[in-house]
This record gives sequence, structure tokens and C-alpha cells, in this order.
Amino acid sequence: MSAPLSPRTIGPFTVKAIGLGCMNLSHAYLPRPEPTQAERLLGHALDIGVDFFDTAALYGFGANEELLGRTLMHRRDDFVLASKCVLGGKDGKRGIDGSPQAITATLEDSLRRLNVDHIDLYYLHRLDPNVPIEESVGALARAVEAGKIGAIGLSEMSATTLRRAHAVHPIAAMQTEYSPWSRNAEVAVLDACGELGVGFVAFSPVARGVLAGGVGPEGVQEGDVRASMPRFHPPHLPHNLQLAAAFGRIAADAGCTMAQLSLGWVLSRRPYVVAIPGTTSTAHLDEDMATLAIDLSAETLAAVDALFTFEAVSGPRYPRAAQAQVDTETWDGEPLE
Repeated sequence: MSAPLSPRTIGPFTVKAIGLGCMNLSHAYLPRPEPTQAERLLGHALDIGVDFFDTAALYGFGANEELLGRTLMHRRDDFVLASKCVLGGKDGKRGIDGSPQAITATLEDSLRRLNVDHIDLYYLHRLDPNVPIEESVGALARAVEAGKIGAIGLSEMSATTLRRAHAVHPIAAMQTEYSPWSRNAEVAVLDACGELGVGFVAFSPVARGVLAGGVGPEGVQEGDVRASMPRFHPPHLPHNLQLAAAFGRIAADAGCTMAQLSLGWVLSRRPYVVAIPGTTSTAHLDEDMATLAIDLSAETLAAVDALFTFEAVSGPRYPRAAQAQVDTETWDGEPLE
């Protein structure tokens, strides 16, 4: 099997198989780029044909939406715009509120910050355990009817929740972490997307930088969100870097970079998968997009599969508090703390 390189469908939209996740331009990862560098990256993305940009109210507590609003909207017809609600910030602290009132208010704030009157794809960023998913989706269904959003998405939710949501209003996309080292989507939700005609959007498709050669034995700096994730600390990190080194050898044998191999593997899994890697580097963005022209052999993809079994990576995907905020399936025996 080779990586399918044709455009992908997300609800009513057709986009390239690789888009751009914009989070790390304003949030979570360090070092963070200067505003002018972030603006250059976004402009370059448009110029090379990126046609799917993903942001959220959470990212920089609104700063990321503002960045896209002042940088991209003069070419609004050239791309599909996605943002998210429910998971946000108040007084500099992260919180979840999936009530219809909060969703409606967040959407109005997102429209203002993005400098638009319509967002193509709007996600529920997390499941609020205190609000039935039907109520949260209902609020977005009313936003679709009002013309403020074009389609509804879910993020880090299970197949069961997807089916409940889809019964209220068609869901266009499920966004979940997916890469060779995080394969939870294969438990159930990836197949559920196929059954329901829902696009699957893979965030962190290069394993939060590990499968792009971006993390060394020293780990990541304090204050980076990855510093809270067990996989980035001993005793887990040395083991995981050994896996990354073996992955690098597979990439070298295939004549591509590690990032391209990871992206190509993700795109090969289903024809309805779209990957949204993030970067602060125009060179890395060019490298990522060049994956669309790379044909990976069945043998190369099988070698990745064999290396990254579910049990291969050491350590939990999230720290305990973050794991409690996701509805994604876990696999039997997955370490959770």
C-alpha cells in the first residue's frame, strides 16, 4: 500500500491530505515564535497551497485566533478554516464548559477574533462530562442554521460519543491524536468514522516532534506542555528515543525524512484521514507538504507497523489530569498514570 495522496473529504469540504495545525504558534510548545515569524509562516503556508488551517479558542487564550484573523483573512476563499470551543481559558486558567450558553458565547468571541462572520468547521474541543453531548451538539446545530458555522466536529472523543452526537446532527470530522506512537484511534473511533462518513483529522501526526527528530535525550524545556507528559521523561524517554532511532533508519532506507514517513504512515491508514502537523519553521512546513508527492512502499509501511505496536511506546500518553479530560478509547493494558 502506498500513501494515498489525493485530496480528502471532510463533511462538505475537500482539502489536501495535509493541513496546518496552528497551536504551537501561540500555545503549549516552546520556544514560541515571535509574532512576525508566525505571520511569515502562515503567509508561506498560503503561498505553497495549504488549504486547511486549524486553531482553537484555547490556543493562547484567543491569541492564536487573533493571529489567523489578522494574517490570513485577506485570502479567505483559499482555505477551510477550523476552530474549537468548550475547552478554553478564564483568568489564564484552562477549563471545560460545554453548556449551550458557553458554546454560543465562545463562538461569538471566535468570530470576532478571527475577523470573520462564518467558520467552516467548528469543533467541540473536549467532552464536558457535566453536559450531555446532545445539548452541546444542539448548540452548534443552531449555529449551523444561523449560518455562523458550516459543519460540526468533535475532538478526542470516543466512538460511542460520536454516534450519539451524529444522531443529533451530522458530524463532519473527528480530531484525535494519531501517529505511529499514539494509535488509540484504531481501537474503535477510526472505523466508526468510516461507517458514518465522518472525516478523521489527525493531530500530532509526528508524535509531538519525536518522530520528526525534534526531541533529544535532554527532553523538552520546562513550561512546554510536553514536559508534563510521562513519555518525555525518564525512564520512558530513553526507550522511546531508541524507537525513534529505529524509525529513522526505516525512513533513511525509504529515502524520506522521519516526518515524511510518519505523515505518510498516518495518511495510509484510511482514505478519509487528514493530518495537521504543526511547525514554526517554513523549511519544516515545506518538508511536511512534500509528503504529498512521496510514494511509500507496502514494505516500508509494514516495517513501521511492526516497530510501533500498541505496547511499544513507554509511558502514558497524558498526565493523569489531562487523561481525565479526554473521552478517547484506551487499549487493553495501556498505562494511564
